[in-house]
Amino acid sequence: MDRKQKVTLALFSLLLAIQPGWNTIQQYTLHPGVPQYQESPIAIPTEATIPVPKNSRKSALTAKAAIVIDVESGAILYEKNPDVQLYPASLTKLMTALVALDTYPLDREITVREESQAIGNTIKLQQGEVVTVQNLLKGLLIASGNDAAFTLANAHPAGYEGFIQKMNEKAKDFHMDHTVYQNASGVEQTGHLTTVRDMATLTKEAMKIPFVRETVKTRTFTITDTSGKIVHQLLSTNKLLGVVDGIEGVKTGWTTDAGECLITQTTRNGHTIITVVLGSQDRFGESATLISWAFTQFGWKHYRFDD
Repeated sequence: MDRKQKVTLALFSLLLAIQPGWNTIQQYTLHPGVPQYQESPIAIPTEATIPVPKNSRKSALTAKAAIVIDVESGAILYEKNPDVQLYPASLTKLMTALVALDTYPLDREITVREESQAIGNTIKLQQGEVVTVQNLLKGLLIASGNDAAFTLANAHPAGYEGFIQKMNEKAKDFHMDHTVYQNASGVEQTGHLTTVRDMATLTKEAMKIPFVRETVKTRTFTITDTSGKIVHQLLSTNKLLGVVDGIEGVKTGWTTDAGECLITQTTRNGHTIITVVLGSQDRFGESATLISWAFTQFGWKHYRFDD
């Protein structure tokens, strides 16, 4: 092996080492009876931009679990209990939105029925009003309306349970191996569980969709029913929007047993990170701390493997 080959192998090994569980090779989960793809060689990248730590000091968190990932490389910059299953609260609604987008056109009109009686956080939908899917999704992702979540789920061709089944199927498609959905809003329910690693995976997929990306960074918005007579003022539940430099959303959550939950995505100087905290006592403060720590303690270096 010549010097050039040795350098290429060393840099490729470094790339794999700093992103455990996220790179192309490590992301396959082998199951009995499933081919191990030995016939298809995995393409080796010739270059990559990789976050490089300056030092690893960070503040202690109250969150039961937390993760920070670099979106481009998939590198995990910080993790605490990444695969411990916990209640996701309204972080659930990010998957609700993806299934709704798979199921309905944005201009589909849905009549609100018993969903107007939803408890918890709502956008105050009224029984009998007709609302487009687009506006229901705005109410779901900006103001975290439980009534919007149930309206979208109940309108599914296979009914509410069919909608939940699609949520779980999509979780499997994304290799969210520790996530199980039992409802569309995130209310506490036995067996309705996720992990910070799975939520980071979900966020990476959701933020590829322009509608989701634009909606989750919106601070205020006004929607109406199709007649224009019933008005709902939406205010984002994410208090970091407009406060933390470069933040682009994504989703809040809270219940008594789940504690404070938050997903954020932040871009600075062309580099994007996702943070997730579950079971926190200060979701906004701790997420802001993680964001600041990541951009302060890491630099991004571009490697060419053929140099």
